[in-house]
Order: sequence, then structure tokens, then C-alpha cells
Amino acid sequence: MSGQLARVLPAAGWLREYRRDDLRPDLAAGLTVGAMLVPQGMAYAQLAGLPPEIGLYSVTLPLFVYALLGTSRQLAVGPVAVVSLLTAAALAPIAAEGTAEYLAAAALLALMVGAFTLLLGLARMGWVTNLLSHPVLVGFTAAAALIIGASQVKHVLGVQIPRTESFSTTVIELARSLGDVRGLTLLIGLVTIVALLLMKRWKGTFPAALAVVVVGVVVSAVAGLAERGVGVVGEVPGGLPGFALPSISSSLVGRLVPIALTITLVGYMESIAVAKVYARKSRYEVEPNRELVALGASNVAAGVIGGQPVTGGFSRTAVNAAAGARTPLASMVSAGLIMLVLLFLTGLFTELPQAVLGAVVIVAVIGLFDVTEMRHIARVKRSDAAVMAGTFVATLGLGVELGIAVGVVASLIVMGARIMNPHSAEVGRLPGSEAYRNIERFPEAERIPGIGIIRIDVALNFANVTFLKKRLAELGRTHPEGLCHIVLDGAGINDLDASAESALSDLVGDYDDRGITIHLANVKGPVRDVMVRSGLWMRLADRVHPSVHLAVTAICEVDGCERGPQGEVIRPACHRIGLDERVTL
Repeated sequence: MSGQLARVLPAAGWLREYRRDDLRPDLAAGLTVGAMLVPQGMAYAQLAGLPPEIGLYSVTLPLFVYALLGTSRQLAVGPVAVVSLLTAAALAPIAAEGTAEYLAAAALLALMVGAFTLLLGLARMGWVTNLLSHPVLVGFTAAAALIIGASQVKHVLGVQIPRTESFSTTVIELARSLGDVRGLTLLIGLVTIVALLLMKRWKGTFPAALAVVVVGVVVSAVAGLAERGVGVVGEVPGGLPGFALPSISSSLVGRLVPIALTITLVGYMESIAVAKVYARKSRYEVEPNRELVALGASNVAAGVIGGQPVTGGFSRTAVNAAAGARTPLASMVSAGLIMLVLLFLTGLFTELPQAVLGAVVIVAVIGLFDVTEMRHIARVKRSDAAVMAGTFVATLGLGVELGIAVGVVASLIVMGARIMNPHSAEVGRLPGSEAYRNIERFPEAERIPGIGIIRIDVALNFANVTFLKKRLAELGRTHPEGLCHIVLDGAGINDLDASAESALSDLVGDYDDRGITIHLANVKGPVRDVMVRSGLWMRLADRVHPSVHLAVTAICEVDGCERGPQGEVIRPACHRIGLDERVTL
């Protein structure tokens, strides 16, 4: 019974096995991350165009829900930079920042993200995140980092510019406002950025963001910065959030569906990626579909308390793990600390300069621009580098919604191109062995006159049957003396659809009419099953062989191949016979 309960409610499992030795590190990690969440929550709410208390609401109940349902022991859930940017992009055309309509739309968006994520988890459809390839995510997050950073520069400069999704438009607006820069605000922002970078370099687990917030509040109150023209947060309502469903209209839901799906995919990809990293380090497993359910429930919780969409964050999780978190109790401690702040300490943030929160966001997104990973992708695969670059440029030029859509489409096009034009190789025999290798990579590999041997490294389907026909035709041109036999090495073919089976059957007949026998070697089980059901397996009779070497041997046993001094095949006679490898399945 307890095991069944733990499958539905993972917290039942770790609470049952909780050890006293885990309590102190969990408390330490929870307090550390909680201290980090106060400025981060407020800063990411500002990035999303929301009041600071919304960011704090979003790290209360959602953290408790994830701790109960999640399978990661260290993942810290809350608002993150990219999701906050996507939220702002979705809500900007709907309502003005700060209005009741804007806040209601944010809560509805969180609710929709939660519903989509829950549906994916309950339907065990975690595989849909494969639509976002790694190059797409790297390009998107790098561009998003620039957009996010640019959007926060106005707070550091102390200027007012319209919110825009386009990086170029934001930069142009910032350039136009340079004459209005407030020197004192700029000084505060620059000092905060330098302080954050130095503290981060000094000690990664130190709550640097909280430290600059505390200092900023004290300096602002003592020096009267608000009276001197420095923008401050203003009144932050205290008290815990209430429970209420946001108003739902079909027209608003329709407008939010595309961005809700995008946040679902992007948020889950970020969350599962960091969860797997720390699960691997701590030697346990996270369950992707349960993670979807946990994140979905967390977003539903955010929606019903008037919060914003949430997911697992890289920096918070890293701090949580480094501070010693051993179980999700650490997240409960963090949520408890935020609740205390909401109940008793929100009045302290009234004098907090907005430049400090802007600096917190700018420093937080620096790590999203991963030059090392971009270079790695460019070095590993040029086509993936092109997808990454295309996503990066499209996101900067067209905005976050269209940018990631362009990346997904580009990935699908590249994948389709790889399927339609797969890798193939003409193989030859390595001297003195039974091994056959790509003659372009192994110059010593020898062609066998009269026998063309080719390997196709992809599942054969309707998309690449034309390629197969073209490749076999090209094979004849590499043997100017003519072909008697073709051996198709199926070692890389793991599937065969109806179109490919029909094309292969036609090829066998066409080449028979031309006096050239097609043989198959290394046929895999799924391919064999299709051929058996279609009747092609029996039609090929004794032309199917366990290996390329046995195919050549079988040809020569009957054809009387002329051999060289070391037994190598020089030329076969033109007969059609082979080794029977038929089986009854």
C-alpha cells in the first residue's frame, strides 16, 4: 500500500525514509534558496511586467506542490528569466502593465501552462519536448538573454521606453533615450552589477542578490533616493495570496494558447535538464512523466493564487544542491520563508531601487548566453549550428514566439533532409579480413569487380525511396567493367515502410530484367518482419545473407569467382544464386 501511495505521491516515499541527518542540510539549503528567491521573485515579476508581490506569491504554494509531487530532490521551482520574458511577450498585446486585466491574464496563463503540462504528464507524452532540439534551445536562450538584458537596461539607466519584444527596437529606443539617463540611477545599477559579479565569483552559494537588495533598501532609505529621482519599487502589499480562479474567456484563452504551449515546452525542457544533472550527481533517477505532472500541478497552484508561470531554474537548483539539499523538504523550507516575508517584511521593500532589481536580472541571464556550448555545437555538426544560428537571429529579429517557432521548423526541415538524403557508403573488403568498410574512409578497402556493395544508414521509408534508387544507379558508374550483383548491406536499416518495401520489390524486378541480382545482408528483425508479411522475403529466396562476407562467399561458391594469390575475389561469373537465410516467424 505504501509503495502504491509513493507512486502517486512521491513525498510519501521520501518522508517515510527521511533521516535525522538530512534535516540540518535541508534547513540550510531551504533558507539559502529562500533568501535567494526574495529578490529573484521580485525581479522576474518585474521582467514579466507584474508587481513584485506576484513573483513572491509564485514561490509559495507552487514550491509546496512540487515538493509533494516531484521526483527531483534538488530542483527549485519558481519564476525564471526566459519564462518571464515569454509571459511579458504574451500579455503585452492584451492589457497594460499593472492593470487588473494584465494580472488576471498572467494567472490564466499559469493555469493554462499547468493544464497543458498536466495533460502531457498524464498521457505520458514527455517525448513531445523532443520538438525542441538542443541547438534550438541554445540559440533561443542566447537570444532571449540579450532581449531580457536589453529590457532591463531601462531600469539601470532610469529611463522610460515602451516594452517591445524585438531586440533591435529595444536597442533603438534605448539609444533615443540616452539624453534622459539619470546619473544616480545609473551609478546604483552599475555598482550593483559589479557587486553581484564579484560576490558570485567569490562564493557561488552566497545569497548575493539578497545582499544587494538589503544594501539597496538601506541606502535608499537613508539617502532619500526616491526624492532624488531614483525609481523605487513602492508599496508591496503584505499578506498571503488568496485562492481564486482567474476569469476565463474563450477569446483570451485562444490568444494565449500558442504562448502557453511554448512555455510548457521550454519550461519543461529547462526543468528536466537541470533535474537530470543533479539526479545523476546524486545517483538517483527522475521520472520525466511524473515531473510533467508535478510541474503542471505547480503551475495550476500558481494560477489559482494569482501568480505567474513557474518551472525549475538552473541557478536556484545549483545553489540548492551546493547548499546541501538532500530532499524536497528544502523547497518547503524556502516556501515557508517566503510566506514569512509576505506576512511581516514586505514593507521593507518600499524603498528598493528598481535599478537593483534590473541589475539582478541582467546578472542572472549572463549565464544563458553560453558561448562555450555554441562553439561546441558549431564544431560538432554544421547543420545543427545553422539551426542554432537561425533560431538566434529569428528570436532577436522577430521576437520570442516566432523565434522559437522558426527554430522548431528549421529543426524539422534539417531532420527531414537527413531522412531524405541519408548517409550511405559503398563498402569494400579490407585486405586479409572478412571485414567490409566505407571505401572513402578506408583507402585500403578494395572493390570487388562485378559486385557492388552499398550500405544505407537510415530506416527506409516513403521519404527516401528516390534516394535509394538514385544511389543504386550511381553504384553502377563506380564499376566501369559492369555489375553482375549488388549487395545491399542492411546493418543501418532498422525499419521499412510500405512505400520502401514496394520500391525495393520493384528494384529487385527491374535489376533482374537487366541481368543484375540484388542480394541483402545483415537484415534486421523489424525489416525482416515487413518483408515476410509482404511476401518479398520468400520471393528473394536464397539472396538473403547473414553478413556481407557470406553474401560475397555465396555468390562465389556458385559463380566460380576468379581469385588472386591471397584468395581475394577478382571477378565473379554472372549467376543468380546465394545462401538461403529464410526463417519462419
